[in-house]
Amino acid sequence: MEHTAWSMLPPIITIVLALLTKEVYMSLIIGIFCGALLFTGGNLLESILTMFTIMEEKVGGNVNILVFLAILGILVAAITKSGATKAYGEWAASVINGKRSALGLTALLGIVIFIDDYFNCLTVGTVMRPVTDKFKIARTKLAYVIDATAAPICIIAPVSSWAAAVGSSLPEGSTVDGFTIFLQTIPYNLYAWLTMAFMVFIIWTGRDFATMGASVKANNKQFYIPPEYKDSVDEEAKISGNGRIIDLILPLIVLIGSCVYGMLYTGGIHEGKSIADAFADCDSSKALVFGSFVAFAFTGLLYLPRKVVSFDEFCGCFTQGFKAMVPAIFILCLAWTLSGICNDKYLDLGGYVGAVVNEHTSVMMFLPVIFFLVAIGLAFATGTSWGTFGILIPIAMAILDATNTELYPMLVLCVAAILSGAVGGDHASPISDTTILASAGAQCHHLDHVGTQVPYVIVVSICCIIGYIIDGFTQNGWAGLAAGFASLAVAMFIIRAKVEPVDK
Repeated sequence: MEHTAWSMLPPIITIVLALLTKEVYMSLIIGIFCGALLFTGGNLLESILTMFTIMEEKVGGNVNILVFLAILGILVAAITKSGATKAYGEWAASVINGKRSALGLTALLGIVIFIDDYFNCLTVGTVMRPVTDKFKIARTKLAYVIDATAAPICIIAPVSSWAAAVGSSLPEGSTVDGFTIFLQTIPYNLYAWLTMAFMVFIIWTGRDFATMGASVKANNKQFYIPPEYKDSVDEEAKISGNGRIIDLILPLIVLIGSCVYGMLYTGGIHEGKSIADAFADCDSSKALVFGSFVAFAFTGLLYLPRKVVSFDEFCGCFTQGFKAMVPAIFILCLAWTLSGICNDKYLDLGGYVGAVVNEHTSVMMFLPVIFFLVAIGLAFATGTSWGTFGILIPIAMAILDATNTELYPMLVLCVAAILSGAVGGDHASPISDTTILASAGAQCHHLDHVGTQVPYVIVVSICCIIGYIIDGFTQNGWAGLAAGFASLAVAMFIIRAKVEPVDK
């Protein structure tokens, strides 16, 4: 289909409806169907078939992620049933002396688990939610900390599934090594660095503002657990296992180790490739399924012979764990379908955005900030960082010849701006899979998480815009990084002066 401005309509309809109605499932379905109607020229029957054809394609292509979520849900249910999570929570509550320490430990764990954002969101939420609940920390704030240490960490970690995604986004026949250019963008990825700095400021000072401030204040008056997650709390209250902290730590170590090994294995480490090349060529979704299954099998062998849980209780975790993941799986399937209706095979939203970018690149000095703004808008509308990489990086490389040594520094800055904007847009989007999984990990109502996180994303994004403007004028990434941090320091000074602590 020839790309037009109409291709922007489905994500706009979805986002507006979600914000107005607070019903994310129905909003996604309506947005998808509107896109199908546009593609088929208003043919109702063909629109229905198109919608489910795309869903079949997207779900089939992402089935490993869905299986990973289901196994991880079962694993989480088994660990919870064993009493290991409760034992860890009681120990942590006795060691941690307040909300600041609990959130700081949550952030630290998120930074340590840098392999994959899906894995990060669910693991950090599972481990730290019992601890933050003991200190009556708002689940919206927990979701923010989880989200702020997921994609922003992965996008600056050389050993991650995201590094592989960036490398694979370079056009075929490119003379530039994808992993090399990814490494060069790390210092200039302003959104990632500024988000982490801002998160530390919020945790340390407790100066939550805008919708997050209101959410935290309301939670301080009465600790709130969304009704859809009440069952999981009730299950925790019925724990009959005699698990210890080691019964939580060992499965997590095996899970992390198996996922890392799975990435190396699928990337060809046994075929003589280097570690860096293996990570760059890995199939991260297969690696996650591999790691989760190994961890699941290990947990069964760890628990059953020692009678930490009975065989019937362990088997009962299958349905309980899958049930806990159903909301996240359903939203992901719909979000992937919406992304599918917007791809080049259907409405070609990326082609439209690419054409607009190509028409407005006459002023070289503004390229970094243009690419940042386009990336943040595209990622917000489509809910996908990786799709944004795939659309905009080839455009940047077409505009800036990688073989020209004079233009190469600007190319690095533009690619950094694309990665930065893609993560920023993904961070704020209600249809982003990472945002959805951060909500699931924190067991927080999804739109509450989105609504409380957006003001923080806006503050950081404004500072990034200033930084990338400086980048363009100076063609020096370090100058832009300094300008971004200086802008953020001013913003934090104003917040500290105007906002009273609400969560310390």
